[in-house]
Amino acid sequence: MTTLPVPAATTAAGPRPDLEFTVHHRPAPQGSKRHVGGGRLLEQSKRVKPWRDAVDTAARAARVVNHIGDVPVHKPTLDGPLSLEVVFTVRKPASAPKRRVTWPTTRDSGDIDKLLRSTFDALTTAGAIADDSRIVEVSARKVHPGEGLDALETPGAVIRVWRLLEAVAR
Repeated sequence: MTTLPVPAATTAAGPRPDLEFTVHHRPAPQGSKRHVGGGRLLEQSKRVKPWRDAVDTAARAARVVNHIGDVPVHKPTLDGPLSLEVVFTVRKPASAPKRRVTWPTTRDSGDIDKLLRSTFDALTTAGAIADDSRIVEVSARKVHPGEGLDALETPGAVIRVWRLLEAVAR
């Protein structure tokens, strides 16, 4: 008997994300680390920490469902098998054509797997997901500002997370 993942929550229009938010900041890939002595490793890119902080802040804000006085009440941390969709809006190079849509394939736009790595870690530190090992399905793409579905007008990302339930294949 084979089991297939299916979204836990659905609407008439289709699966409804359990968490959805937008990050307005330049996406940064989490790449290699460099050894600085004494067993310490530092991130090579100075852009990673600000990106992770921006994702963390946006995820925490998206999780707030109510307030008791000044204390925010958050949605629970998503656990179990998760599906994630991310659309990264990256800067369009000055050399790219201005009047037509182009794909972000330059080195400056970042490797999509490394963009995902920094984003996954930020979702975990924000308490949005229990651990990035829970992500079993990913859809990710890079677009330039204003060019394509879910493209923002400035660099950033649209992030959606679904909890998956097990379903029996027929």
